[in-house]
Amino acid sequence: MGLEIARAERKLKLQELESLRLEAYENSRLYKEMVKVVHDKNIKHGEFRPGELVLLYNSRLRLMLGKLRSRWDGPYRVEKAEPYGVFHICHPSSPEIFKVNGHCLKLYHGEKMHNKKELEIFLLEDPPSADD
Repeated sequence: MGLEIARAERKLKLQELESLRLEAYENSRLYKEMVKVVHDKNIKHGEFRPGELVLLYNSRLRLMLGKLRSRWDGPYRVEKAEPYGVFHICHPSSPEIFKVNGHCLKLYHGEKMHNKKELEIFLLEDPPSADD
């Protein structure tokens, strides 16, 4: 008689454990969905058009030398935009085109790239001194 009671009690405990596992799984799924919505809302989608100049984030780890330098390299020219934030970029001085994720790029707000022949050099004179 004691064996039958122990068997029924064991089966009841296993069913209770299985229901707790399913409830934890469902709670975990709901939590992950909420976190994904919040994460996707905070993603900055870079919308770059072909021909625009962008800066590329250089994520290589450098511990000491130049640690205060900017990690943004460029400017690079956007050649092609693909779905899901993939961009084909190339450096103006190099014909090599490579793919990068859009989150590694930001718009270049500097002056447009010019040929060296078009650039003019202006030498600044020293300001007149107070003695003159």
